[in-house]
Amino acid sequence: MKRLIVAITGATGAIYGVRILEELRPHPEWETHLIVSNAGALNLRYELDKSAKQVSELAHVMHDIRNIGASIASGSFPVEGMVVAPCSMKTLSSIAHAYADNAIARAADVTLKERRRLVLVVRETPLTIAHLRNMLAVSEMGGIIYPPVPAFYAGFNSIAEMVDYTVARILDLFSIPFTGALNRWQGIGREAGGAHE
Repeated sequence: MKRLIVAITGATGAIYGVRILEELRPHPEWETHLIVSNAGALNLRYELDKSAKQVSELAHVMHDIRNIGASIASGSFPVEGMVVAPCSMKTLSSIAHAYADNAIARAADVTLKERRRLVLVVRETPLTIAHLRNMLAVSEMGGIIYPPVPAFYAGFNSIAEMVDYTVARILDLFSIPFTGALNRWQGIGREAGGAHE
């Protein structure tokens, strides 16, 4: 059994965390551990008209944001990695500075110190110098900064398709197959390795 921690925080884009959980359901070899911040719960209600409890039903285990003694707060508890989707600038700052004051920041800190894969789906614009420095700090520690930037070459017909493209690319980082259709880049013009005009 492989384990993935999914955290939903207070940045806009709660759908990303929910879709990751939905995509992992058909994979019986994966166990999901969910944490939702207080602001994340507000966003779930506002953006998706869902409660944190409803979303928790998509996960195998739900952890209380206040429980810094949870299983996922220890490096001895084996997980493949963690995704924070979406990741607020507050959560980014906590992770960048190892300020593990809640279960999300602590689990992320453990993920980094154990050299496991951490993916932060950061959602903010424009970005301040503080935001950029925090992203650099996390990247230098081995984390992956993944802003949900749409790849318009995929020819999206809906927002749902745009979201799914980002979710599929995030799952790629953990070698988890995406169950839906995905228009991946196949190149343009001549075959790869040929002359460029």
